[in-house]
Amino acid sequence: MYFTDRGIEELQHRRGDESIAIEALAERLREFVDLNPEFETPIERFATWLARIDDEEEDS
Repeated sequence: MYFTDRGIEELQHRRGDESIAIEALAERLREFVDLNPEFETPIERFATWLARIDDEEEDS
């Protein structure tokens, strides 16, 4: 288990029944990077990966 799995599991446990709009998620990610600028690159990569998920499925 990766260290991040604990955070993901907590997210699922606390927020698993909720839905969130992409716009709201993007705003929360911006807020996180503003508070934690050292995570700018990983958040950028994560956002880009999320944005391109459909591209990967089409290539398969």
